[in-house]
Amino acid sequence: MSERDVLLERMDRPDGARWCVRLGKRTLMFDDEGAARAFAAQLHMRLNGEKLSLVPGTDKEPGS
Repeated sequence: MSERDVLLERMDRPDGARWCVRLGKRTLMFDDEGAARAFAAQLHMRLNGEKLSLVPGTDKEPGS
């Protein structure tokens, strides 16, 4: 595992499950699995230099 790997872990606690997103020494805790997964995916995409786009094919020049 490298320093740029994003990890998503479930932690069971007496008050319910929490979701932990880890990047190196940093950790963020979420109560909602969907929010944790969305955050982890965005972080992974940003760290790996991939462009995020809601519109497919925006990397092409207009008119080509």
